[in-house]
Order: sequence, then C-alpha cells, then structure tokens
Amino acid sequence: MTLPNTVTTERLTLPLWTRADVDAIRDRFGELARLPSWHPEFPREDDRDAATMWVEDDPWSSRYIMRNTTVLGSIGFFGPPELAPDGTPETEVGYGLVTEARGWGFATEALKGLLACADEEGVRIRASVEPTNAASLRVLAKCGFTDLRGADEDGHLVMARPGGTMVR
Repeated sequence: MTLPNTVTTERLTLPLWTRADVDAIRDRFGELARLPSWHPEFPREDDRDAATMWVEDDPWSSRYIMRNTTVLGSIGFFGPPELAPDGTPETEVGYGLVTEARGWGFATEALKGLLACADEEGVRIRASVEPTNAASLRVLAKCGFTDLRGADEDGHLVMARPGGTMVR
C-alpha cells in the first residue's frame, strides 16, 4: 500500500516532510533557520509532536498543509495501515492548522484529499479528538467519520470512517 509523495487538492498541496523539514520542526532552540515557507505560527506544539513519529520515505507519515507557498499546518497518518481485528487495514490520522488558517475549510479539504488516497488503497481511517473540540468534530463529520468507538485512555473520542466511502 502506498500513497503519492504529494497530494494536491483544489486549494492545497500536501507534500511529505523531508529530513530537513523534520530537523527544522524539531529545532526548539532556534539553532536552525526557520523555513521561509512557514507561517509565523508554524510549527505548533502538535507539529513538533508529529515530527517525533515521522519516518523517512514513508508515504503514511507527516505532511505539510500548504496554501500557495505558505505552510499552514500539518496532516498525516500515525504509521502505515495495520490489520484490524476484522481484517481491514486501518490507521489513524491527525491534523492541525495555525490559528489564522482555521475556519476556511482547509482542514476538511486536506483530510478529504488524504482520505481519497486511503480509499484507493482500501484503508479504513480512524481519528481521536477531544470531546470539546467542536471544530475538529465538524471536520470529521464532513469527512464521513460516523462510527463512534468510545474514548481512548486520554479521554479523546475515537471515531472511524469506513474505507471507500469518500464524502465529496
């Protein structure tokens, strides 16, 4: 199972992170130069967390959410799909945007772009979200996450979306 290195939607580009990207994102002390394409609020703490899970040359890893030439956030899977108990390949997705980019439909558009690729591979996707994060719950609903699986150990709602049911 593989995904393209860059996913393109109507307004966005979702390129995989490179080693240089991850090194710069992980640089908490400013020893490396900020990349010129980054929005002033990027990277957020969640982006730094995603960088700890990054795997080089893994198309199921972290990506930028870019509008034109500006990085507005990140999106990616928490690793390649693994077989769920029912035999369906499944993985988890996470995403986030800088504050200024919220409310414009970018998270929904980026997630739908990645879901279309996962659908082609027959992969079911799940997501964990804080119950109070109404914006993220709306994004998941718009993208077809209808199966509420309960809560994880951190109290986040775990939602799943069957593969092959892309919501346009």
